[in-house]
Amino acid sequence: MPQPPDEIDAVVVRTWCSLALEALGRDREEIDAINVYPVADGDTGTNLYLTVESAAQAVEAVFVAHGTLSTGTSDEPGARDSAPALADAVRAMAHGALIGARGNSGTILAQLLRGMAEVIGAPAGDDDHAVLLGRALRRAAESAYQAVAHPVEGTVLTVATAAAEAAATACRGSGASCTKVARAAHEGARTALDATPGQLAVLGRAGVVDAGGRGLVDVLAALAGAFSGEAPAAERRRAPTVPAHFTDDCPADGGPAFEVIYLLEASDDAVARLRTRLDGIGESLVVVGGDGLWNVHVHVDDAGAAVEAGVDAGRPYRIRITHFGAAATPAPEQVQRAVVAVVPGEGLAALCREAGATTVLARPGEPPASGELVDAIRRAHAREVVLLPNDAELRHTAAAAAEQARVEGVRVALVPTRAAVQGVAALAVHEPERRFDEDVVAMTAAAGATRYAELALAERQSWTSAGVCQAGDVLGLIDGDVAVIGADLVTTGETVLHRMLSAGGELVTLVLGDGVPETVAERLEAFVRGGHLAVDTVVYDGGRQPAPLLIGVE
Repeated sequence: MPQPPDEIDAVVVRTWCSLALEALGRDREEIDAINVYPVADGDTGTNLYLTVESAAQAVEAVFVAHGTLSTGTSDEPGARDSAPALADAVRAMAHGALIGARGNSGTILAQLLRGMAEVIGAPAGDDDHAVLLGRALRRAAESAYQAVAHPVEGTVLTVATAAAEAAATACRGSGASCTKVARAAHEGARTALDATPGQLAVLGRAGVVDAGGRGLVDVLAALAGAFSGEAPAAERRRAPTVPAHFTDDCPADGGPAFEVIYLLEASDDAVARLRTRLDGIGESLVVVGGDGLWNVHVHVDDAGAAVEAGVDAGRPYRIRITHFGAAATPAPEQVQRAVVAVVPGEGLAALCREAGATTVLARPGEPPASGELVDAIRRAHAREVVLLPNDAELRHTAAAAAEQARVEGVRVALVPTRAAVQGVAALAVHEPERRFDEDVVAMTAAAGATRYAELALAERQSWTSAGVCQAGDVLGLIDGDVAVIGADLVTTGETVLHRMLSAGGELVTLVLGDGVPETVAERLEAFVRGGHLAVDTVVYDGGRQPAPLLIGVE
């Protein structure tokens, strides 16, 4: 049996993220149930899970880019020799958590991970790894305190500090190792967590420990497991009974009505001014990040003012505004069947919504996490859901979301659509009055009968399956592979259509990206009419989407 690692490397970081995600997935509902501070909105476990999921996906992307496609665990021969650099892995972890952070607790966890990455990603040459880990935990706690406008004891901050102190003590002992330091941090966190009801009155009244701290205990147990090679045991705690007045989805003590979260591109000076401005209009202010990219979280009564402050400071995006009382509205009556579709742009999103689908927008470079797909399935509020990922890269993510929804009692069928035009074809034959299995079979058949292509612009010189392309060339991808290299959209599109229609077809779908002239569609329609009289063409405005033109042939 291989010995467990006692050094921090990229494989440990990958394993840590994987174990933490597994633990938070297992304990999510329990953590949600004890969420009473700062707002009793019952989502801390979910927010922590989504934050770690984003971190884990970012780390996985580094391994994939490096060519390391195995699970990367320590018991795989050669896994460490072929792994990416530690600095790349921890920075990806921190960045992924930053851009995916949800809620107050998720935002603080993102800063904890960033603090650790600052130390682990730039070790001194003679650093002992156990000491390095201890310093990283200390920096994590310090940076989290600095990120919170008004730190409160009895919260995740207290638990993080106790973990760092326990780790420091372990570092000073004889025979210090990464495993020993991580286990000490976990035990220190558990002890501190048990004390939180006596430190924060709202926890004591509810008879629960701090939810964010409870989630951090899971994350630290996963860290210890990544070094020891042992899967962390489930935390066994008595299920709390939270008084009803703590679960009304309203801020405690009549606090602000809205939670506002956004990513912000801004300078350090602008963010310092933003902190002051938001602190004057809101509560639970947490600003994390650095190097020009920040995640801003605040509870306010005037959501518009919080967003406006971000606009004045820099460029806010991925803005999320949640009304704390929204969940108090009676849920709509559950429908029998719904479709959830991932779409690459607002134009197709509007089209799918008109057809009755619940949509999830996939932004360029930011594919949706499984948690976002689960949220969409919940929003559909149906007993049966057909899930259309519309991207080959999302198949495993969609499968994980479908499995989670099934656990929650929803019957989910995953149609393995690999492109948005296949999703449009599947949605076109959807008939909710049919038996579920028959509907799924019809949608799957329609998607499978649709060949897909897209035109993209080459960003640099590169080898492709169609030859060498230069920066600025138009690439025609058919079924995911580069088949044509051209100089402009129209001629490249005509060549792509000719190749696709040579195998037959009855309907051509064209989805134009933002800024593509309508004349492009008109000329391609004329090309189809000129050579294929029996083939119809439909054109949709895709809005902002990664590719200037999507093509489907049914």
